[in-house]
Amino acid sequence: MCGIVGLFDTRDKVTIDRNTLSAMNQSQFHRGPDEGGLHLEPGLGLGHRRLSIIDLSSGQQPLFNEDDSVVVVFNGEIYNFVDLMPELQALGHTFRTHCDTEVIVHAWEEWGPECVQRFRGMFAFALWDRNRQTLFLARDRLGVKPLFYSFLPNGTFLFGSELKALLAYPGFPKPLDPLAVEDYFAYGYVPEPRTIYQGTYKLSPGHYLTLVRGQPVPQPKAYWDIPFRAHGPISEQDAQEELIHRLRESIKIRLVSEVPLGAFLSGGVDSGAVVALMAELSQEPVNTCSIAFNDPRFNEAAYAARVAERYHTRHRVEQVEPDDFSLLDRLASLYDEPYADSSALPTYRVCELARKTVTVALSGDGGDENLAGYRRYRFHMAEERMRALLPLGIRRPLFGALGAMYPKADWAPRVFRAKSTFEALARDSVEGYFHSVSLLGDRLRNRLFSPAFQSSLQGYRAVEVLKRHAAQSPTDDPLSLVQYLDMKTYLPGDILTKVDRASMAHALEVREPLLDHPFVEWISGLPAHYKLRGGEGKYLFKKALTPYLPDDILYRPKMGFAVPLASWFRGPLRDRVRTSILGPRLLDSGYFNREFLTHLVDEHQSGRRDYSAPLWSLLMFESFLRL
Repeated sequence: MCGIVGLFDTRDKVTIDRNTLSAMNQSQFHRGPDEGGLHLEPGLGLGHRRLSIIDLSSGQQPLFNEDDSVVVVFNGEIYNFVDLMPELQALGHTFRTHCDTEVIVHAWEEWGPECVQRFRGMFAFALWDRNRQTLFLARDRLGVKPLFYSFLPNGTFLFGSELKALLAYPGFPKPLDPLAVEDYFAYGYVPEPRTIYQGTYKLSPGHYLTLVRGQPVPQPKAYWDIPFRAHGPISEQDAQEELIHRLRESIKIRLVSEVPLGAFLSGGVDSGAVVALMAELSQEPVNTCSIAFNDPRFNEAAYAARVAERYHTRHRVEQVEPDDFSLLDRLASLYDEPYADSSALPTYRVCELARKTVTVALSGDGGDENLAGYRRYRFHMAEERMRALLPLGIRRPLFGALGAMYPKADWAPRVFRAKSTFEALARDSVEGYFHSVSLLGDRLRNRLFSPAFQSSLQGYRAVEVLKRHAAQSPTDDPLSLVQYLDMKTYLPGDILTKVDRASMAHALEVREPLLDHPFVEWISGLPAHYKLRGGEGKYLFKKALTPYLPDDILYRPKMGFAVPLASWFRGPLRDRVRTSILGPRLLDSGYFNREFLTHLVDEHQSGRRDYSAPLWSLLMFESFLRL
């Protein structure tokens, strides 16, 4: 795994400053501590930091074609490079290495922008073709690997694997984007393609960008989407067998490595499935690791240990202490923009643990989005059945009034917490789903933001992110639609961002076999009732895994990487929360309503309300502003 950076003069061939390019590259040293390389020519500079995984002796970057007219910097893995090499050799291309990077330059020469259609893997790369005066950038289909870019007023285009590389450019403009702030407090992250900075973007998953010197700057172009195209009739038994076959093959191609390799093992279904099939495919015991919590509400270590024992893995466990909040400021510097998923804390720790013994780790990320594992899908489908009974014109005033009158009851069992359900039923399907996934719903954000900041939004609302994707969705099936929305927003913006930054902070490469794009395409075409049935998510997946995992792992309630924020904010972090959220940094920004900030802190710390999620998002935003 690696980090890439670059500078490109879109208008002319001005000299690129080597010191600037080097500083940008060194800002990402953690992504590739093994080697670094730069390439400069008139109007272009490319930089690369390398974490050596394959072809350790000759895979240095930037890497060139035979006549040095094409050069690439690449972050990721092309898993099918072994198949592409002989095909390209037969077409007349000569290889000087045995690494996957060189496949990219020759594939570009042969197929141009369509080369990305041939790659199977996780990747973000930038390729310069001197003969065509073309800079080509691409990001993998699901967004496993990140890529940020910005156009400056002087015609300079700059890019990097992390925002910190762009921030290292002298005079980089840093005005915040109000729309991104609205998005952040709704989702807990800034969804693609925005970043927190105006004029700076993420290249969206499944997109590429082609820049030709002297020509107008184009918009990124999509080259792939999740098809959700039905396969036709397939029996449940055949689907189970096909699923295991495809997952086994996806894992097998991810076991290629010249450095120590292992897996995360949480004790859940997804990581358990990955470890079970890894053990089947590996001659040596699989290296596994997990973290434990002393709070039984969050501790899955015993389940992980059962899987480890069953498959005779080399298992390592470390306990995360309940007061492990020493990483708060580290997170802000790690993510470079506001990011409010508190599970980033234990994710950082499990990556730290894994790196002690391996350089590559397989994970179960993507299973919940792919296979309908989240509980919110079950709730959404129940709401959809109720929406189908009444038209929106009746539901909106009826349930809107009930939602306004019903008291907020965070303390009560879920069955009695009807306020949120009423509010969701007063909306259409996409707005209702937005309401269920929002970190702060519309009502709370309206109270949080100052009148001046709300005016700067000019009517923009964060739900437009989901509406934009829904308008492009290839499916109108209610379950498939919300899966599609999650795979366009939550998966790349939250889950994959979290894992990329946490793993790269420790120079650890993470591979996600459940996000192999042929596997994703096939799963998307299965009937919805194979994914969610009778309130059971991952229905077919769990049935298929019956020979591999015991029922009390397959069918136990999902726990996840939760941390005890509510008690932290009333106990050891009580003073920090009050000082940070009611201090001058947030208030002087002009974004927030002072009275409501005080309300959030007072109500939470008194124990009357659980405002831990809004308080955490504000704490992370304050840390971002400070750093």
